[in-house]
Amino acid sequence: MTAREQVLEVLRRAYQIEVEGQTFYALCAHRAEKPAVRELFEKLAGDEVQHQVYLRQVLGSYAERGPAAFEVTRRQPDLASIANRIFTERFRKEAQGATFEMAVLSIGMQLESAAMTHFNASAAAATEDEVSKFYEFLASWEKEHYDALAALSQTVRADFWDRAGFSPF
Repeated sequence: MTAREQVLEVLRRAYQIEVEGQTFYALCAHRAEKPAVRELFEKLAGDEVQHQVYLRQVLGSYAERGPAAFEVTRRQPDLASIANRIFTERFRKEAQGATFEMAVLSIGMQLESAAMTHFNASAAAATEDEVSKFYEFLASWEKEHYDALAALSQTVRADFWDRAGFSPF
């Protein structure tokens, strides 16, 4: 496989990852009964759609510009903003250690972790520095969601164990 074919394959896989994430989070939002829980998953699904648009633009530009297509403005993850807008005490109170929310957070973490692994491996294998940096940027997108989901999962899981009588306190 040529370097160009490898780049196209990674970009296609990146797009597929975002479609799968958007589908998963949209289904979770549809299934959620509590407003804060629904808002969280709608926000995550919306992020995945924005990532799809961005990747389509880069993919189209790559066809014309080659590796220069990766010389784009990259928005750095803003974990504090996400935590303040979505991962709030309101979510925790509404989730109350519920099994649906715990399971969805866990599955979401697995999706984000697999995507990070894929992009980090792609960055390590890239032959062009700008392409490698772009893949690292894609991994940072996934880490943004992973870290937020992990923090929320920890609190929801603690509530779950407490309600189930497994808390040592």
